[in-house]
Amino acid sequence: MTIAVAMKVNGKAVSGQVEARTLLVQFLRENLRLTGTHVGCDTSQCGACVVHINGKAVKSCTTLAAQADGTEVTTIEGLARDGKLHPMQEAFREHHALQCGFCTPGMVMSAIDMLRRIPRPDEATIRHELEGNICRCTGYHNIVKAIQAAAKVMGG
Repeated sequence: MTIAVAMKVNGKAVSGQVEARTLLVQFLRENLRLTGTHVGCDTSQCGACVVHINGKAVKSCTTLAAQADGTEVTTIEGLARDGKLHPMQEAFREHHALQCGFCTPGMVMSAIDMLRRIPRPDEATIRHELEGNICRCTGYHNIVKAIQAAAKVMGG
């Protein structure tokens, strides 16, 4: 059974016909060709698929596209403005908070949501908040440093 979905993605109105069981990550990657949102585990464990729906971080691998109908979705591709990286993206670059980069989009999206809720997190809070995001490369040290730096720039 196909259903119609319509939402705003990265500020642009989009719509499409999808199977009722289509996951949001599939809709973003396959229908809209926004491949920055990654599929890592398919079980909501790794966090590589995190996007924002109406400003809140969600794991798009366990969210149906139909659940996002009528919402505003922001992906990693929607963060930069006028060719300038979002402060969190810039902090990840500046503090070498990535290696292979697979987890980075989800980490960045989760970190932005974290700072929205907790503007000045300490290291322990950052590490706790990132428990839903797995990185197999970095050991998290530089990720924590990047989030702390971004918090200062973003007004925390």
